[in-house]
Amino acid sequence: MSLELRSADSCQYDCLALGEIMLRLDPGEGRVRTARSFKAWEGGGEYNVARGLRRCFGFRTAVVTAFADNEVGRLLEDFILQGGVDTRFIQWRPYDGIGRTVRNGLNFTERGFGIRGAVGVPDRGLTAASQLKPGDIDWEYIFGKCGVRWFHTGGIYAALSESAAELTIEAVKAANKHGTIVSYDLNYRPSLWKSIGGLAKAQEVNREIAQYVDVMIGNEEDFTASLGFEVEGVDENLEALPIEGFQNMIKSAVAAFPNFKATATTLRSVKSATINDWGAMAWMDGEFYQSRDYPSLEIMDRVGGGDSFASGFIYGLMTKGDAGVAVEYGAAHGALAMTTPGDTTMVTVQEVEKVMRGGSARVVR
Repeated sequence: MSLELRSADSCQYDCLALGEIMLRLDPGEGRVRTARSFKAWEGGGEYNVARGLRRCFGFRTAVVTAFADNEVGRLLEDFILQGGVDTRFIQWRPYDGIGRTVRNGLNFTERGFGIRGAVGVPDRGLTAASQLKPGDIDWEYIFGKCGVRWFHTGGIYAALSESAAELTIEAVKAANKHGTIVSYDLNYRPSLWKSIGGLAKAQEVNREIAQYVDVMIGNEEDFTASLGFEVEGVDENLEALPIEGFQNMIKSAVAAFPNFKATATTLRSVKSATINDWGAMAWMDGEFYQSRDYPSLEIMDRVGGGDSFASGFIYGLMTKGDAGVAVEYGAAHGALAMTTPGDTTMVTVQEVEKVMRGGSARVVR
């Protein structure tokens, strides 16, 4: 195994995540534009991974983020506590009573159905997490004194502001210094990068961060846009995924960033909002590994499926040391997570392993 993990007894945490956590408001089977009530959840790309590792796989996890200190912020804290993720590193910012200077992020999310795709309407300007900057977090205390085996963050958080990007760079450097494995989900979102420099800024920031990453996660669009590697034969909607082309792109990425010890991607073909072909692929130690296929997977809520893949993949690497097994954990966990509502997992490791073995959906009594 090429990943050298710090020992569990030398660290207080198995995994720490850096990212923004928003209040997700979900109209259920309806639409945001006609809703009269919403179900409230918490969610955020980086946090979802730490929560999955805690709730499904039993790891000791924590999150670094910030909230405006008001009732919405405390509601988000309560969700995080219910998920079992340690809240000690949350920064609280004084609330001005109106949200003119600092606020908490909201994400209105439709699940979609059939030919109507899922829709996300984030409302995250001036959030407390986006205003975090270098020097705000005592990384020496977290990685040095407390000890962390694995650090996870991603391109969504890095895109929120120039200071968030700088903080992410500071964090991955500190993790490297203390021997903590770093994973990063590129998660390219053009709308997030638009106001701070667009595609050029995304590539500048992500290529800087990539120098300190051990495990890089992303799909073909992520690698193409965020790191500047090209894939031949992909249509303009990035629906067709040529496996050989993607493998060649990964080889180019690893050549450019020899610090990458593993990479992983989900393989999704969208037939409708509720029917997707699903699977995953990973690279490690010069070899490619592909998960079993999940053809015509029925989906209740696709949001967070990629994050659940990431947490399953990380769990597999940390406990099994085998990318072939890890990609199966990731694909199965991601598939199961999309059968329930909300951004975060509601399944157990036993259910994940049953699906990995090809178990059926017969009733369990």
